[in-house]
Amino acid sequence: MARRPSASTVPSTSSPATDPPLILGPMLRHVDATSASVWVETRDAADVVVRSGQDEWSARTFAAHGHHYALVEIAGLAPGSVRAYTVDVNGERVWPDGGGFPPSSIATLDPGRPLRLAFGSCRTSVPHDAGGNRTHGVDSLRAFALHLAADPQAPRPDLALFLGDQVYADSTSSQMQDFIASRRSLREPPGKELKDFEEYAHLYRLAWSDPANRWLLSTLPSAMLFDDHDIRDDWNASMSWLRKMRATEWWQGRIVAGLGTYWVYQHLGNLSPAKRAEDPLWQRIAAHRGPEELDLTGELDAFADLADKDPASYRWSYRHDFGDVRLVVVDTRAARCLEPDARGMLDGPEMEWLDEQLRGGVRHLLIGTSLPFLLPMGLHHLEAWNEALCNGRWGRGPAGVGEWLRQTFDLEQWAAFQLSFQRVAAMVAEVADGARGPAPETVTFLSGDLHYSYVSEVERGGGARILQAVCSPVRNPLPRWLRFFSALMSYGPAAAVGTRMSVSAKVPDPPFTWHGIKGPWFDNNLAVVEVVPEGLLVTWHTGVVEEGKHWRPRLKTVAEMVLEAPRPSRSPEDSVPGQRP
Repeated sequence: MARRPSASTVPSTSSPATDPPLILGPMLRHVDATSASVWVETRDAADVVVRSGQDEWSARTFAAHGHHYALVEIAGLAPGSVRAYTVDVNGERVWPDGGGFPPSSIATLDPGRPLRLAFGSCRTSVPHDAGGNRTHGVDSLRAFALHLAADPQAPRPDLALFLGDQVYADSTSSQMQDFIASRRSLREPPGKELKDFEEYAHLYRLAWSDPANRWLLSTLPSAMLFDDHDIRDDWNASMSWLRKMRATEWWQGRIVAGLGTYWVYQHLGNLSPAKRAEDPLWQRIAAHRGPEELDLTGELDAFADLADKDPASYRWSYRHDFGDVRLVVVDTRAARCLEPDARGMLDGPEMEWLDEQLRGGVRHLLIGTSLPFLLPMGLHHLEAWNEALCNGRWGRGPAGVGEWLRQTFDLEQWAAFQLSFQRVAAMVAEVADGARGPAPETVTFLSGDLHYSYVSEVERGGGARILQAVCSPVRNPLPRWLRFFSALMSYGPAAAVGTRMSVSAKVPDPPFTWHGIKGPWFDNNLAVVEVVPEGLLVTWHTGVVEEGKHWRPRLKTVAEMVLEAPRPSRSPEDSVPGQRP
């Protein structure tokens, strides 16, 4: 009988003397038809070996700020195969860890198998007990993990796409605050927020150490993207916000630590073998041949500092193709242009890159962006109006009020960067109309951020369907009064009011209109998108505690819908005798 998984295994502080050889992982990251990558954090400098049957692959750890990491590249796998694997650290078997879960396995992509992809965003790291579930709800990712572990026949996604706020650097739990207090005074800036690499490393440990989630991440490939809370609320909302942050004594250390740890813990595993080989930091790791462990601390910090000051120096966005499905994941935080007269969600180089990726010739085009491209119409018009206000449409005084509103109410999504919104909307319409290659069946934005879920559709007379699917939060629900406020601002009278405000500020009309077709709902959710003959099947799942069993929530379906592909029009001469055209 499998033992009952504990709610949390991470102490408020860690001690190298008591840490196990394997700190975090194994995490199964990028997987294609013939290769995979496995990421780990170890206690010491080590040789890490992944074994499957008679095959083995190894990597030496690299160091950063006293922590040790390895990414093991696995090659020569058969398409559509499933292989259990184990992990050794310095000759000691460290995985599986005897936690009562099924063996971890690598399932390579099968070119003939329809894609199944899970996605969601916004997940806080608090204990999975009665107290944590009372304040933050059941972790839907953990409920999903327990469901898969209990049913070996349950269909597993080919990828889990986490669209931001994997960790909350600015809103910390009591467990994280205990760790911070063991190192410095909470009365010193930045207080209860994260300050450096060491604190980020501990926050990732809190996020990924729960036994159920750890098992899931060892057997389900994952891709990730940051949003603001991975660094700080409203990250790069405006030039005013950025100047305020840079005036503090702690910001530069924070952004360097945040981007550095993001590269190590999240981004490195996003890359395919070919793209990883082009990465300058990975090239340094791969080229190291000395007997001593490579210490990447200085180079990682310099890289992160430059990536912040010169966004064009590094690209966090990426693209993966899965047979007839293309996934384009877009950075909407680090690559912004913040000049008031030329605000852009994406700067010039990033926009050019996205322009190159948005092409037809696939059945479904999926665009992953942490911030929803198609907000509810009322909220869209409100944010567009606010940008015009901030840009001085009615003078300097109202512009100051607009900037206060922008930062206070998080009015800094796609609609609040109209130059970028209009250009990307035009690109997407061209793809859907077949002007950029054969039109796909659907062009679908996958997003999070808002802490509620919904589906919207662009109103079109033909061509591919343009859709927006949102899944948020994975674990961080809005208080009930904020749910009412969000629904009112997005779907109530705000739609008409927002439109009038936008018109009064002479904001250009969007190139198309859209409407909600399902939602909103406010549960903690993890969504799954599956390619089916009719189009895309999207299902939202949540965790439910029954009979007080907080350690083993049941997975429950919240909503389900098929986003059907448009039916091709038929001319009378194509009609079959006896049937209506």
